[in-house]
This record gives sequence, C-alpha cells and structure tokens, in this order.
Amino acid sequence: MGDTLHFVFGIFGNATALFLFLAPLITFKRIVINKSTEQFSGIPYVMTLLNCLLSAWYGLPFVSPHNILVSTINGTGAAIELIYVLIFLIFAPNKEKRKIFGLFTFVLAVFSAVAFVSLFALHGNKRKLFCGFAATIFSIIMYASPLSIMVPNGFGCGLGAAQLILYAIYRDNKGETKKASSTSDGSMEMGLAKPHPHEKQSITHPSQDRQV
Repeated sequence: MGDTLHFVFGIFGNATALFLFLAPLITFKRIVINKSTEQFSGIPYVMTLLNCLLSAWYGLPFVSPHNILVSTINGTGAAIELIYVLIFLIFAPNKEKRKIFGLFTFVLAVFSAVAFVSLFALHGNKRKLFCGFAATIFSIIMYASPLSIMVPNGFGCGLGAAQLILYAIYRDNKGETKKASSTSDGSMEMGLAKPHPHEKQSITHPSQDRQV
C-alpha cells in the first residue's frame, strides 16, 4: 500500500513539475519571434538546469534506490532547460552571451565534480547524503536566482534612502549658514562693523554742536 501511494503521488508530482518546466515557453516564443532576449535574464534557466541535473543524478538507483521518478522528471527538465539555455545563447547580446556561457560552463563543471566524487569517492549512504545535500543547496540557489535582477536596484534604493536621511538631518543647518553668511556680507557692504562689547561709544549731545 505504501509503495502504491508513493508511486501515485510521484506521478502527480511529476505532472506538476512538467507544467513548471514548460511555463517559460511563452517567453522563449517571444524571444524567437523578436530574435532578441530583450530584458530577460538567462540566469534562472542555467541554475534550473544545474538543479535538474543534480536531482536526476540523485534519483538514480545506485545513488538513491526507489526514486526513479525523481530521475525521470528531472532528466526531462534538464533537457527542456538545456533547450532554453541554447536559445538564450543564440539570441542574447554579446555581453550577456558571454556571461551566460561562463555560467553554463560553471554548471557543467559543478555537476561533473559532484558526479565524479559521488561515484568514485563515496559509497552507500554517504553517497546518497552527499548528492542529496548538493541538490538541496543548488535548489535553493535556483529559487533565489531571479533576485539577481533586483540586486543593483536594491543597492541603489539603499543609497538613495541614505541621501534622503542626510538631507533631512542637515537641511536646517544649511539654511542657518546661508542666513549668517548673507548678514555678514550685508554688514560689510554698508561699511558697518559691530562694536566690541568692551568698547565705549562716544555720544555727542546736540547742544555741543551749536556755536555760542
């Protein structure tokens, strides 16, 4: 009974995951028609490819027995994501193309390293734990990869907020400085100088100006 439920829920999970992998078809249809990737980022598709490769490897019988459905759906997902990445490389601008190709090379290197280590250096449960841990880590990175497009804007938002805070703190001091400067300039232009507090001013009575 338990194996039957495991298989049934696995089928439903695979069907849901397949719809998830096919969701970007509309985006790539637009890219092919316009022959341009426009403002779309290729990073999520490359990272999803890595996640599918690692998960498919984890589901193989000699790594994790009784998880063949994990391998089938993730193997299918890896093929779909590979097509997305190739389309992106064809129509992306040169600068973006170099970045995605470098990331694609990194993905292949990581998968090859995980497969090599798990195949020749680890056995039994250690192999299963190692591959499962690698798949989990890069699965988290896959879901976080769309945030890459907002990171520069996030830093800009923080710096802009800092400028507004500084302006709110020092705007009154700026006004007082200008007022004091204008008062000082006005006094110099009129030829007036403030008397020292200890200096005495001579006061002439009007009657002293009269001639006797």
